[in-house]
Amino acid sequence: MRAAVLRGGQMVVRDDVPEPVPQEGQVLVAVKACGICGSDLHFAKHGDQMVRLTREITGMPVQGGLPVDLGDDVFMGHEFSAEILEAGPGTDAPPPGTLVTSLPVLLSPKGFEPIMSSNTVLGGYAERMLLSVPLLLSVPDDVDPRHAALTEPMAVGLHAVNKSAITAGEAALVIGCGPIGIAIIAALRLKGVEHIAAADFSVRRRELAATMGAHVTLDPAQGSPFDGATPAVIFEAVGVPGIIDDVMRRAPLGSRLVVAGVCMQPDTVTPLFGIAKEISVQFVNSYDHNEFAETLRAIADGRIDVSPLITGEVGLEGVGAAFDELADPDTHCKIMVTP
Repeated sequence: MRAAVLRGGQMVVRDDVPEPVPQEGQVLVAVKACGICGSDLHFAKHGDQMVRLTREITGMPVQGGLPVDLGDDVFMGHEFSAEILEAGPGTDAPPPGTLVTSLPVLLSPKGFEPIMSSNTVLGGYAERMLLSVPLLLSVPDDVDPRHAALTEPMAVGLHAVNKSAITAGEAALVIGCGPIGIAIIAALRLKGVEHIAAADFSVRRRELAATMGAHVTLDPAQGSPFDGATPAVIFEAVGVPGIIDDVMRRAPLGSRLVVAGVCMQPDTVTPLFGIAKEISVQFVNSYDHNEFAETLRAIADGRIDVSPLITGEVGLEGVGAAFDELADPDTHCKIMVTP
């Protein structure tokens, strides 16, 4: 079987991957589409740092960090839709031919195994993979498999908006209009927020932000996004050092700051900025099963139109070049892999 794998920091195609065999409670699926996520790009470039940092984290239900050996091939791809081929022994599952998506987790005798970055668990950059029946969501017949695959990243945006507790009458400012910022904008529009501003240096990203629901777009090169604005909730979706501190310095009194951008470097904040204005800071990550299902329904119903996000499509042999192209924010938003 063929799969694109991370090897020595580069994505290469293997044609000798062992065929996955579903166990009880699992299904074998043929991948129809998989989006390339920014976290995959970051792992390809800074995998050693990500492995090290996650191993330093304590206080989590599951300890130990990412169990990944970067000296071996790494399977990735967690934004996917797939067609059921067969079920494991004794498993009651949707019939073969059913289009599904799923939270990127595999339930196995080992426990909960993330479908993210693994030496053993196949992801969406493969012709076939295994999924767990309890986590499956059937995709309506009229939904494009590529659109269904974007349930995962759009659910990240919905989770951030839910955590913010924003109301329709409050103003929102989204800083950074990459895929996560765009997902936040779409979720804000879904929730009926009446004033959404979006800031990004990229002209193309600002245009996409407007398409996805931003009422106002701002170029930080032309002035502070806070000039004349009084957002109640600020969503930080950049993930570089200095942004959080700058937001707290400029944000209005009593603002709520939601941090969705993943910064991998140590950062410094000035507590006085937040204390003086009683700013609430909320860090967010991922989503829950209900948010995932709500996102799929919104895509299926047309309340979230994800088609503008798809700016390219490649087969497995094109994954490596796609990783390189996605480094330019003015070239692509989301490249879909269709094995």
